[in-house]
Amino acid sequence: GQTFSMKDTMKIVTIVGARPQFIKCAPLSRELRREHTEVLVHTGQHYDYGMSDVFFADLAIPEPDYNLGAGSGPQGMQTGEILARVEDVLLKEEPELVIVFGDTNSTLAGALAAVKLHIPVAHVEAGLRSFDRTMPEEINRVVTDHVSALLFCPTETAVRNLAREGIRNGVFLVGDVMVDALAYNRGIAAERSRVLPRFGLQPGNYLVLTVHRPANTDSREHMEAILAALGDAGLPVLFPVHPRTRKALEGYGLRDRLPENVLATGPLGYLDMLEAMARAAKILTDSGGVQKEAYLLGVPCITLRDTTEWVETVQDGWNVLVGADRERIADAVRTFAPKKERSMIFGEVGASGRISSLLRCLHDRWNPC
Repeated sequence: GQTFSMKDTMKIVTIVGARPQFIKCAPLSRELRREHTEVLVHTGQHYDYGMSDVFFADLAIPEPDYNLGAGSGPQGMQTGEILARVEDVLLKEEPELVIVFGDTNSTLAGALAAVKLHIPVAHVEAGLRSFDRTMPEEINRVVTDHVSALLFCPTETAVRNLAREGIRNGVFLVGDVMVDALAYNRGIAAERSRVLPRFGLQPGNYLVLTVHRPANTDSREHMEAILAALGDAGLPVLFPVHPRTRKALEGYGLRDRLPENVLATGPLGYLDMLEAMARAAKILTDSGGVQKEAYLLGVPCITLRDTTEWVETVQDGWNVLVGADRERIADAVRTFAPKKERSMIFGEVGASGRISSLLRCLHDRWNPC
């Protein structure tokens, strides 16, 4: 095991870089700052206003202490760039712990930079597996878990996944911090957001679409199939377009040939996206985070992938995997309807507080209470 020094407060560097991490970081930062010193590092992986700044504003996240401006680029280049810049911050700040979230290049780079400097890593949302090694996110998850000292798991499945890989020490089932984020922000979104009237949408009478995974955006065939299926949906489709997806659509000559019922817009802020998802009839996505948000909001989810890291949402009957197959997508839009109430697979509100309490309990050789 790695050692933690025991002081009244711990100096923690938290690393974020992409939309899902901003959402997860917000409730945890609030808890950590009650009793620890947190240094917030934004890698700049998501950098335009619609994918970054607006989330800090909507979620009331403290201004980052560092914005590393790593930007986009090929997988290896982006990961290496973030690793080098994070290492500089860690050498300067000398934290006792580094916290990373989820499965992005920022997650992997932050974890590697820390562990190579012998700084313990805590992985929030540890243990997820889609068992699809062609996805860069799967590689990021596996490697991050294997170098982390503390693994905060959202579900029992995640704990079992780690045990199968021989990881049993430092593993804690804490529930999901996204539950905290939704509980805190759902009422605020309902009160503040005007997203439905802005697009002329009626509650329960439209679909929400998000597509950003390379498996879909890098394939003209996939994008055409997804859009064609939605053109047949008979409902308006709100489509906040990720920058990568916009570039792909332009490259394929599809941006000006979207079906008439598809309402394409720039990325939405968190509160607008939350309200749009909560009021939708169904959500179609290839995002892991959106699958989970759909489940927590009680909205049926149609996942445009053949695998998912959130297998529990499928087993519970609220998520269906359709890939990028036009017929399967169209059929799910018409017929998919959950048969039963949702289970509490992501735990009760309070995961952020449970993580903070565990950190408070660390002794010299990280022996949690």
